[in-house]
Amino acid sequence: MGAFVISKRFDDQYKFVFTSKKGKVIFTSMKYELKFECEEAIEYFKANIGLSTFEKQRSAGGKYFFKLFLDGAPFALSRKYTTELRVQKGIDEIVKYASGSEVLDFSDNDLIFLD
Repeated sequence: MGAFVISKRFDDQYKFVFTSKKGKVIFTSMKYELKFECEEAIEYFKANIGLSTFEKQRSAGGKYFFKLFLDGAPFALSRKYTTELRVQKGIDEIVKYASGSEVLDFSDNDLIFLD
């Protein structure tokens, strides 16, 4: 199973990433002004994953990635992959595991691992 991980950006906005079962980031969300908007977006995505579309692309540097759209609106951007097959594996993992994935919130504590 993967996980949605909420964090706070340097500009005080919120984002989340979806990580694979091995802990690798698969995609990063758009930014949100308020944390509850971020949480609502995750729950909406989990409940409506069937409304998602994935647009595979290739960067100028030759890497592969995808844009994730939900209800036709931009929702997230994937990490860069070396092959198109790996892009598809990332998409497959989202489709298979996202709806049952847990949500981890690391936005309130800057120092997760204290001395």
